[in-house]
Amino acid sequence: MGLFDKLAGWLGLKKKEVNVLCLGLDNSGKTTIINKLKPSNAQTQDIVPTIGFSIEKFKTSSLSFTVFDMSGQGRYRNLWEHYYKEGQAIIFVIDSSDKLRMVVAREELDTLLNHPDIKHRRIPVLFFANKMDLRDAVSSVKVCQLLSLESIKDKPWHICASNALKGEGLQEGVDWLQGQIQATKT
Repeated sequence: MGLFDKLAGWLGLKKKEVNVLCLGLDNSGKTTIINKLKPSNAQTQDIVPTIGFSIEKFKTSSLSFTVFDMSGQGRYRNLWEHYYKEGQAIIFVIDSSDKLRMVVAREELDTLLNHPDIKHRRIPVLFFANKMDLRDAVSSVKVCQLLSLESIKDKPWHICASNALKGEGLQEGVDWLQGQIQATKT
């Protein structure tokens, strides 16, 4: 660590680094959301399904995020738990137009929240009810009901309606997450 890095740290100017897990079923829009959160010159034009996981970085005014974009395909979901200990926040993405798989999303969420590495931690969970632009999409209130989010009493959580392709709702979610992370770091 160089002198300027140390000085910036002492003065509180250095951005705090935070590890975020981005989870959800396949095709919910996780990678598209993360891509939209990166600076426009770092965004990818062609989004392809994530195999295993990828690591992306983006910054806000006061935090530096390292996001673990985990594949939501059934055969890869068992890999999620290997990253729970390092995660300081969770972004859980739901395809709000996929009513048939809402039950699967709820089961995966329950498994996540009851895992020993997550269960007893007050880790913030941001939900994106994504694909709100689609005709079959249900409201974020309905997503909240279908996933029984109101039963989450031991962790701060927030749900945002989003359209990842246009970036709608993403800033609201990141602002909330940043506030939660900063509240726990002080």
